[in-house]
Amino acid sequence: MLLPAVILLLLFAYIPMYGIVIAFKEYSPALGIGGSPWAGLKYFEKFFNSYQFDTTIKNTLILSLYSLATFPIPIMLALMINQMRENRFKRFFQTVTYMPHFISTVVMVGLLLILLSPSTGLIGHIYRLFGAEAPNLMGSPGLFSSVYVWSDVWQHTGWDSIIFIAALSAVSPSLYEAATMDGASRWQKIWYIDLPMLMPTAVTLLILRVGSLLGVGFEKVYLMQNNLNISSSEVISTYVYKIGMLSSQYSFSSAINLANTIINFILLIMVNEISKKYSKNSLW
Repeated sequence: MLLPAVILLLLFAYIPMYGIVIAFKEYSPALGIGGSPWAGLKYFEKFFNSYQFDTTIKNTLILSLYSLATFPIPIMLALMINQMRENRFKRFFQTVTYMPHFISTVVMVGLLLILLSPSTGLIGHIYRLFGAEAPNLMGSPGLFSSVYVWSDVWQHTGWDSIIFIAALSAVSPSLYEAATMDGASRWQKIWYIDLPMLMPTAVTLLILRVGSLLGVGFEKVYLMQNNLNISSSEVISTYVYKIGMLSSQYSFSSAINLANTIINFILLIMVNEISKKYSKNSLW
């Protein structure tokens, strides 16, 4: 029964890894991967010495760390939903919060462009009601990261909270009953029962998030980019796409992507070891 899944994994995940070698070659489609001459670490050095290195790394880190700072929000939402006593309202509220997750990235960015337009958008109309000129939020380099991160929070917090709600549902009611008998308040139950039960799940997800610190998604950033905010929105994934697909520099783009993957893997190992040492929770 496992054989079809294993075959698919080998065909689409492991065998294509052979293509990584073009990062170390002067790849030419006419010569193929095997026939292209070796270039060694030429393209890695080219990226580390390029003028785009500092910009792409800085922008990627800003978006990643900003997004990481919002990690507790799904936990807080799960705790809030868990405290609701009216089941009908609880189900309705939970459904409403995770529905935005199913909006496609293209539609989401389209909504942002419409709502945040300084001339025809909702923000523009609100500012004009008070006789003020609306800022161009989508064209401001300084505000790009905030628009990106908080629109992500609105779209995915409800969905991300589901796993924490599931963890809370496994808490034995006898713990709450014992805490009530001892005179514990609602906040004390959250602090001494709910949060400790959530910690293993939260730590595991946090390790995974840190392990993809430089892996900012391509689609949304690319769709939100324009000539005005490009200085803040050019991240590693969009740069790799432009170098590889638009400029046909396949070896160079593969080298950048491989370096990014290696850094993420090292971060994953480090954070996992730190977590294992101090919290006794780890991926392995």
